[in-house]
Formats: sequence, C-alpha cells, structure tokens
Amino acid sequence: MLQIENLRKTYRLKDREIVALKDISFSVRPGEIVGLVGKSGSGKSTLMKILRGMEGFDSGKIILDGITIAPDSSDEVVRAQLAVTAIHLQRDFALWTESALKNVVRRIHSRSTGFEVLPIPEDHNYDEMYEEAMDYLRLVGLGDKAQHLATILSGGEKQRLLIARQLAKKPKVLLLDEPATMACPATKQEVLDAIKNVNKELNLTIIVVSHLPEVHEYLADRLIWLEKGEIVADGKPREILDNFMAGIGRLEPLRPIPNARPLIKVRGLCKRNCLVGLGEVLNVLKMENLNFDINEGEITSLIGNSGGGKTTLLKIMQGVRMPDEGVVYYRYGDKWVDMMTYSPDRMNVRRTLGIMYQEFALYAGEIIIDQIAYQLGVKGQDVIEHARAMAEELGISDKVLDILYTLTDMSEEEAKAAFEALGLNRDIFKDLFPRFPTTEARRFAEPIFELMSLDPEVMWKLPEQLSGGEKVRATLAILLAARPKILILDEPFGDIDPITLREVSNAIKKINAEYDTTIILVSHHVDFVKEVSHRAMLMEKGALVADGDPAEVCNAFLASCHAPYLKYLEERYAIHG
Repeated sequence: MLQIENLRKTYRLKDREIVALKDISFSVRPGEIVGLVGKSGSGKSTLMKILRGMEGFDSGKIILDGITIAPDSSDEVVRAQLAVTAIHLQRDFALWTESALKNVVRRIHSRSTGFEVLPIPEDHNYDEMYEEAMDYLRLVGLGDKAQHLATILSGGEKQRLLIARQLAKKPKVLLLDEPATMACPATKQEVLDAIKNVNKELNLTIIVVSHLPEVHEYLADRLIWLEKGEIVADGKPREILDNFMAGIGRLEPLRPIPNARPLIKVRGLCKRNCLVGLGEVLNVLKMENLNFDINEGEITSLIGNSGGGKTTLLKIMQGVRMPDEGVVYYRYGDKWVDMMTYSPDRMNVRRTLGIMYQEFALYAGEIIIDQIAYQLGVKGQDVIEHARAMAEELGISDKVLDILYTLTDMSEEEAKAAFEALGLNRDIFKDLFPRFPTTEARRFAEPIFELMSLDPEVMWKLPEQLSGGEKVRATLAILLAARPKILILDEPFGDIDPITLREVSNAIKKINAEYDTTIILVSHHVDFVKEVSHRAMLMEKGALVADGDPAEVCNAFLASCHAPYLKYLEERYAIHG
C-alpha cells in the first residue's frame, strides 16, 4: 500500500543545512494505523508533508497505491499523489460559514469540479452527494449535527467535521498531524473515537503524528520512533512508548509558599456570551458571581473542558475584555488597582504582566535578541514615564495612551483589529515604546537563557532556525527578559512532546523560585498541571467547581471526562508518580 525507501530531506538555511530526514525506510499495510512519535524537530511533520506532496525531497522514493514518487517526479505524478492522500493539520479550522452538511458536500463536489462550490438541484447526482455527505458525518459521529452551523460547533465537533471533509476526498491514505492535541480530554476522546471508527468502517490506512504517548497507545497498531531524522525503533506501541518516555528529565522540586498573600482579587464577576446560527440562539457561556484570589508567588492552574470559560476569564483578568459585572483588583505597592476602570496606575500594573497565548508566534523576520529588545521597550523599567512624555508631545491623552498600552497584551489578531478600529497602526509604538539597545537586551536576556538551559546562540537566530521546544522556551525568555511580576500562560504548551514539556515545566518552576514570579496558566495536560502547580482551579460552564490541591482537582476532572485514552497516562503516573 505504502512503501518508503531511503527518503532523505535537507533544509538549506542562510547559515547552515539541517538534515530533517536521513535515508529512512518503512512500509505501511492497507488499513493499518501507524503512529509517529519523537521529540520536537525529529522530522515527523516533514515526513507527513512529503507524503502528502506538499514538499519535495532530495533522494529516495515513495510507492503509494501503485504510484512511484521520486525527487524528479512530474507534476502529473504529484497530482496523482495529492489525489490519493488527505491531511488534517492540528491548527487548521478552515470551514465554510454554513451547515456541517454543506461543508462536506462542497468537498464531495470538488472531486469532479476542482472547486469547492455547492451543487445545484439540476445536477444529475445532487441527491447522491448529500446522501454521501451524511454517511461521512455519521462516520465521525456528527449525524445529528448535520444542519448546525459549522462555525458554532464545539472544538471537538469542528475537528471531526474537518476529518469528514478529508474523507470526502476518498483518500487511500489519511495523514493526521497532531489531531486534537490542543483540546481538552473529553474533546480528544471524541476525535480519537471518530478516527478509530473511520479506520474500522472504511479500512482506511492512517498515519498519525502525536506528541502524546496516550494517543498512540489508544490509536496505533504500530509505532515508529523518529529522532533527528532517523528511525530509532519500529514496533509495538507500548514497548516503544516506555522506551521513549524513559528519556524524560528529572523533575525539579516545586518551591513551598508557606504564607502567601493575595495579589489579585476577583469579585462578583459575571459574563455571558451567546452565539446565533441558523435560527438558534445558543447560550454558550454563563459566568456568574465569580469570587477568588490569586496568591503572590504561587503557580495557579486553570483546568476544564473546552468552552468552559478559562480563556475568557484570563482576558478579563488582564483587562483586555470587559465583564458584564464585577471587578478585578491588582495589588500595586500599598494600593489595590481596578483593572476594569481607567486610572493612571492601571498602566503601571499592566507593565508587570507577561502574557503568552495558545496561538503564540515569534516574528518570522527578526532574530530573537531583537524581539527581546522590543519586549523590553514595551515592558521594561521606566518605559511608562517615557511613553507619557512622548504622548504629551504627540497630543495623546493619558486615557488614549492607556488604551494603546492595553493592545500590547492582546493576541496578534485582536490587536490588529483594535488598531484598525482606532485608525492607527503599530508604527506609533516606535515613538511611544522604543526598543532597548541590543547590548542592554543581551544583558537582561543572558541570565534568563541560563536559567532556562537555552543556548545563548539562540539569541542570534531566526525563529525558522529553532526547533519547536526552542521556540516555546525562546518565547518565554522574551517575556521574562522584562522581569514580569505576573506571568499568564494560556495553553501555549499543547503541541510539544513530553520530554520537552518536562524541560518547560522545570524552567517554569525555576522562574517561580528565582524571581518570585506569580504564574497563572491554562493547560489541558493534567500531568503537567500536577507537577508544576501549587494550586488548581476547575472551571465548568463558567463556574468554579473545584479549587485546591492540584492532584485532587485534576483527578476529579479526569473522572468526569470519561476518557479511556488516558489509561496509559494513569498507569504510568501510578508507577512513576
């Protein structure tokens, strides 16, 4: 069905060459689910892109459903390769703003037209296309959601709809790159069960990349371990996973906080969000009268199923989204500052925040040290005084400056929309918040790089030259260079391997101990939450339903998820802790 012989791929960058795949060979039987595991940068995603026909390769060959693909294959051969493969990427949520059914019908119709357009009733096979689309929706467990608007489906339903759209291409091989890795356990279970059902009903050959060992244990018939572009092992999932996980680093201790005092107070918080689609009004979030404190110097984790309100709560706490009612206070010196209402002190509080979103991104064209210089210009010492002086020269009021400064804590997409609404662009930041000189940026960055076990050479590299794990730690280093008092991390570690995640976990604990940084994080990795947190808070449908010891709260959450795929993780935790 699929045979790979001596496949080699080298990336040529400005300063060096990176051999991504080193003469790898393996075969896949019809109907087999083969997993690919390995650390970030091991070549897994590169291999998937080559199998799909999205990237070329240097030497070797691929034999796929009778097609032989070589480095010099013609466009006709590549088109044939594209016709028999389909790929689903973890962060791809490209869906049409219409019903789930029509999203699949468009893909079916494209097999004959080449374009994703809806058929017209006069088409000779109009009814057959809709019947076929319903079959794919039932296969992924969405038969009862056929008429629901695609854009208001839950995260797990969107993932399953995307798989249904890939099935509509009638591929011989389905390639899944990190399916549902960023999702909560309940959502993951839905997606993994859909994949198993598709494999069973269609006898479809599936290759799946995942950093999560529990996903491979649940899904894969066979597992291939890649390391630095080479196959380390190929065989039974459990045996390979145990050997792979043996490489995880030592667990750093979590520092005790005996007499913590409140640093953030949330009082009477209420927020309702509704979505409307196809004549329905869906009350998707109802947050009512939330009251809690975040203690200084502690690492507090928010956990819960997707759509429970975790990210909304974080954005309200940051002051970038307003609640319907309630207030969030930050202690600043000897006073409490209301983040919901303008005051001169609000900018001073915001300067002490470092924020990393799930969709974090490094600027592609800038080396890391330049990005550190920018961050120091926005969040470093004395930047508020300079910004106020420049704002006065430019005729910008303190209230408008406060609004502009809020944009530095928004995600890239939200900040862009806010700039457009204000009729401004980022160039105004060059005057208000000039970058620090490179020598100063380096002075601030070096101790952070040492603390996080990052090679200082990373400072002088572009993001494209870094592995996935290096990108995560470099982003943390950029935030930490300005020594934030409070670090807010909204699920930025979802798609890194467990070995690298242990390195990140240890780095976070070192940051907490070394700089007395208060850390608030959202994560769906419950094992990560258990080892990195002083306290865990469980959110369900906008309400806080548990708050306390991380192991107890996480175990209560897992028990409510009914996720059989977590069995491997639970067994490993019972043995190794």
